[in-house]
Amino acid sequence: MPNIKSAIKRVSVIEKKTLRNNMIKSGYKSAVKKFEQAVEAGNKEEAAKLMTAATKKIDQACTKGVIVKNTAARKKSNMAKKLNALAK
Repeated sequence: MPNIKSAIKRVSVIEKKTLRNNMIKSGYKSAVKKFEQAVEAGNKEEAAKLMTAATKKIDQACTKGVIVKNTAARKKSNMAKKLNALAK
């Protein structure tokens, strides 16, 4: 446990940031999971809607620094491939 006042503050700030990051990460993972469930069900229209929502969540996570830019691009690319395979 830190004794210095600034170190005590850093611990509380880090706890708040960790909670925010976990909330953002959970939100985009849930959105991707919903999209994948729609793809497995074969529902094209719902999958397309969920893709836009998941893309938005991934972009927000990338903007907040929760995930890296290339990771966000890879996840969006994989979702696009799944959606295009469903359309065929």
